[in-house]
Amino acid sequence: MSRRKEFVVGVSGASGAPYARRLLEVLAKEATVHLVVTDQARAIAAHEGVRYDDLDVIVHPNSDLAAAIASGSHRSDGMAVVPCSTKTLAAIAHGLSASLLARAADVTLKERRPLVLLVREMPLSRVHLRNMLAVDEAGATVMVASPGFYGRPATLDDLVDMVVGRVLDHLGVDHALGPRWKGFDA
Repeated sequence: MSRRKEFVVGVSGASGAPYARRLLEVLAKEATVHLVVTDQARAIAAHEGVRYDDLDVIVHPNSDLAAAIASGSHRSDGMAVVPCSTKTLAAIAHGLSASLLARAADVTLKERRPLVLLVREMPLSRVHLRNMLAVDEAGATVMVASPGFYGRPATLDDLVDMVVGRVLDHLGVDHALGPRWKGFDA
């Protein structure tokens, strides 16, 4: 008997709530999704006009360090932090698990499960780059919210889908979001 796939999504306090919203919409169709949103992320999402409360996901308070997703014995197929603030990046890079989001990421790394961090900051300081290298060395995939233009996006949704599609690729989730590069002659 196969089990339904299960993912954890963290949303931290950086601009980019539309990326999180789209990722949650796609994952919730395919899998059980656990959602952790920081207080700052909620404020930013409201400012950006994005809601998460209408989605079919399991919501955990960021303060609930006793949640199932805080334990390595809870099976998941991976985690994404979308967007990932540089504060959250630093916490993950240094194993500071004072919040559920950071603890779930720590668990994901220690259990050798896929962890994708969609960092939303620019420019990047040396501190940010060192933290990115540290999480990469620990096994995470670091992405920056940097959509490509080869698919000739016509809308903001097209740009969001391109970035979210890459996150889904690294979580091992099949999707049809946006075109894939086929070369100049294709």
